[in-house]
Amino acid sequence: MSAVGVVDRAGWAELVRNTGGRTLTPSVVLFTGPDQVLVGATARNSAVLQPDDCVQFIKREMGNPHYSFIDSHQVEHRPEQISAYLLRALADGAAEALGEPVEDVVITVPAYFDDTRRKATADAARIAGLNLLRLVNEPTAAAISYGVQHGDAGTVLVYDLGGGTFDVTLMRVSGDSCEVIATDGDRNLGGFDFDNALMRFVAERVAELGGEEDLLEDPYLTAEVRERCELAKTDLSQAHRTVVRVGSGRSAHAVEITRERFEEMIEPYLHRTEVLVEGLLEDAGTTWDQVDRVLPVGGSTRIPAVRALLEKLSGKKPDLRVHPDEAVCLGAAQLAAQVAAAAGSGAAPGKELAVRDVTSQSMGIVVTADDDASQLLNDVVIARNTAIPAMVERTYRTVAEDQDAVSVQLTEGEGEVLERVNILTEQPVELPSGLPAGAPLRLRMSYDTDGLVHAELFDETNDRRLGEIELERPLNLDAGRVDEMRAAMQRMTVG
Repeated sequence: MSAVGVVDRAGWAELVRNTGGRTLTPSVVLFTGPDQVLVGATARNSAVLQPDDCVQFIKREMGNPHYSFIDSHQVEHRPEQISAYLLRALADGAAEALGEPVEDVVITVPAYFDDTRRKATADAARIAGLNLLRLVNEPTAAAISYGVQHGDAGTVLVYDLGGGTFDVTLMRVSGDSCEVIATDGDRNLGGFDFDNALMRFVAERVAELGGEEDLLEDPYLTAEVRERCELAKTDLSQAHRTVVRVGSGRSAHAVEITRERFEEMIEPYLHRTEVLVEGLLEDAGTTWDQVDRVLPVGGSTRIPAVRALLEKLSGKKPDLRVHPDEAVCLGAAQLAAQVAAAAGSGAAPGKELAVRDVTSQSMGIVVTADDDASQLLNDVVIARNTAIPAMVERTYRTVAEDQDAVSVQLTEGEGEVLERVNILTEQPVELPSGLPAGAPLRLRMSYDTDGLVHAELFDETNDRRLGEIELERPLNLDAGRVDEMRAAMQRMTVG
């Protein structure tokens, strides 16, 4: 689900209703023609009839260069474009409701999004014709909303389990600040996986009842089963049993599902969240006794088994005072008002919080081993969970006399083993002539408030700047391609 929030004249954040009169918009895109796109409830309701033209859960594919959606008109769409359609529809709907154009935006992202996925999200905003003020981590936005609404000081653990992603964030909230201590997560863990588990169970039962053996290989039946299973998942948060009815072959089949059986299906996924939560607390040097409140955020936290897990782990009942579907958006709106006011383009919100976030990924550089110049290692420069914005300088040395260049490879990931990290960019940098072996070269690496990394290299011998390391980001679109997609967006009818 997606939502749009604004801060009213009294300084309070509120959600903006879409053209259908609802505050939540399904994050679903339907391609109805070569230049026509539908977004939201209409698109979701048409998924069963037009599965080949419908795409959802695109957040999981952001920054994936190998993914593209090809609709029935044989038009290819990158994840950045699909996300841009969603953003454009949300902005247009908000503009209609507010009676004025919407151009400046703050967009929320999963806390565990890496540089590639954050850059892809920023590209989507540009393609949609929006001016991105800030990217903010979703758990941080939820904590902002909590802090503004309730103002309770203490250490808060935000457990954010949505439709496609999972984040867990530990932070300190006070009357005037929100400081993130540590964050972790899994960008491929959420309600979508619960739906898939239900779908597999239903397909197996239908086969046992004499229905089709390959129910989930038919795209139309798959779309129908997914829709029914999503409804069943919701029902099981209120009732102890439900029935999924599926038309298969010559007859319809009714598959009964109990809450107990459903909880067995999703237990492996919940265990993955438990491992991440416990690991986060260990990394932060924090015990459950030091956690004052647990905030469940995201639609999947409505599942009773999720809340029971949180109570078992923490020894305290989850704090349900923030709306699981709305808290992230309301916090982002509050932050947007603060950013706009600081830039002189908007009125100050009624209550402001100083927000301090952390890096979700470690950033480093490829270096040679001290005892073997042929062995390459990853050297972490900015560690995960460092407060941002951050700037770290580190000095390295040339390996040969009169060395004419160095190859700078910036990395993202943990540990020294090069095969376990991502190479963000590889760029040759020319060196001045006459440098001795072991000449010092200083790397300055910074991490901005949007979670994007920047780097510069300096020659300390001659006290000169050698230049900025341009992050070509091979997994992302180049600037020219983004501009092409932005121009193409202007020819699209998005509704």
